[in-house]
Amino acid sequence: MINGTLVERYRCPESIGQFTLTGGLSPGSGYFRFGDNICYGQCASGPVANLATDDLWDAAAHTTTEGTTLRLPFDPTQIVDNLRFERYVSKGRQDGGRVGSRSLARAAYYLVRPFLPVEVRKHLQRFQLRGWDRIRFPRWPVDRTVEDILEAQLAVVLRSGAAPAIPFIWFWPHGSPSCAIVTHDIETTAGQEFCTQLMDMDDSAAIKSSFQVIPERRYEVTSRFLGSIRDRGFEINVHDLNHDGHLFQDRNEFLRRAARIAGYQKEFQASGFRSGVLYRNLDWYDALQFRYDMSVPNVAHLDPQRGGCCTVMPYFIGKVLELPLTATQDYSLFHILNDYSIEVWKRQIALITEKHGLVSFNVHPDYIIEKRARSVYRALIDYLAQLSSEQKIWIALPGEVDRWWRERSRMTLTRRGNRWEIEGEGKDRARIGCASLEGDRIVYRLEAASSIAAA
Repeated sequence: MINGTLVERYRCPESIGQFTLTGGLSPGSGYFRFGDNICYGQCASGPVANLATDDLWDAAAHTTTEGTTLRLPFDPTQIVDNLRFERYVSKGRQDGGRVGSRSLARAAYYLVRPFLPVEVRKHLQRFQLRGWDRIRFPRWPVDRTVEDILEAQLAVVLRSGAAPAIPFIWFWPHGSPSCAIVTHDIETTAGQEFCTQLMDMDDSAAIKSSFQVIPERRYEVTSRFLGSIRDRGFEINVHDLNHDGHLFQDRNEFLRRAARIAGYQKEFQASGFRSGVLYRNLDWYDALQFRYDMSVPNVAHLDPQRGGCCTVMPYFIGKVLELPLTATQDYSLFHILNDYSIEVWKRQIALITEKHGLVSFNVHPDYIIEKRARSVYRALIDYLAQLSSEQKIWIALPGEVDRWWRERSRMTLTRRGNRWEIEGEGKDRARIGCASLEGDRIVYRLEAASSIAAA
């Protein structure tokens, strides 16, 4: 279904508009533009480029309407999936090929990494990541290409006169404008020992967070330690197997490790997963038995494996729900950018919430033990508490987001007489929104109830 991604995002009626291709798609994939947005995939009416930095052909100029039918020179479902699943990364890389390389240098680094102090590691990583600020695509500090592409399609449908406004199921429960989650990857014994203080800090801001625990080699994981987190209302997830950087190096080895990880999943009573160093291969996720994953960055300029999903919303990778990491990690902020403030985070929050997205943080207990870093984290959670109070942003556990997004994905808008109503499990928490045009801009309006009059 060519409008499937639009219906998936908005949970709107499938009948909002008819979509068709302008012609046969090109045999090969490459980069082109849709207005100001960089796309990757096949195209029907123009050339595709090898590099995102090339002079790109604009598909928007060849998008037309015939009555209520939208004629597109590309398949939007393919384009969105190519971004969310990072299929563009293997072609036209702008980073000199440094994308999770399997070199001997990398193997040697991870062999000695546990013994290297941060002061040494950060210089090696700054060298490896040099030139990150010159990468054009994805767009740092937050890439919203998926949202922009889908809104552009919605705008064309509305301009066609198919309807003055399009009803949809609002993104978050009870009409919350956006959602935020706070997560903590525990990397060392020192970080593990700091978890109690970190939970105290989170509780002081009325925030419940998740802790990702490495099952093997790094530190001792006891039932008492896991219970100390769970009994306070925090969440436990699995963080890799042993954080050696090799989880995705070989398919057979990955399957062997995935079986071991599944055992720890049951032992930890965990629903979620995050890989070490955010290494990932989304084509292998079918072997993971978790409900959700948190390993895909929105934009990965400051990570060893470049790429990014270019969306600020959760999305499904098969049966696994991806909760993308949409904010810069604390280590990168402090030790790569050398920034001990929350200004980057505030800028990212503003960009994400403008699209009603998921603000997702990963703050390691290991890197906020020292006073200066701890004060920055204190400022962050105070700011999140303020946003929760003043703007009603939903601060949730990752597991709560997973449950809501799955429920929402099964809800439908049903027309009963002259009204639209939400059907499906969880509809008591759901609200109806309406999308309309103000000039050239899509605007959303939240309805007060779970049913509205149909046009």
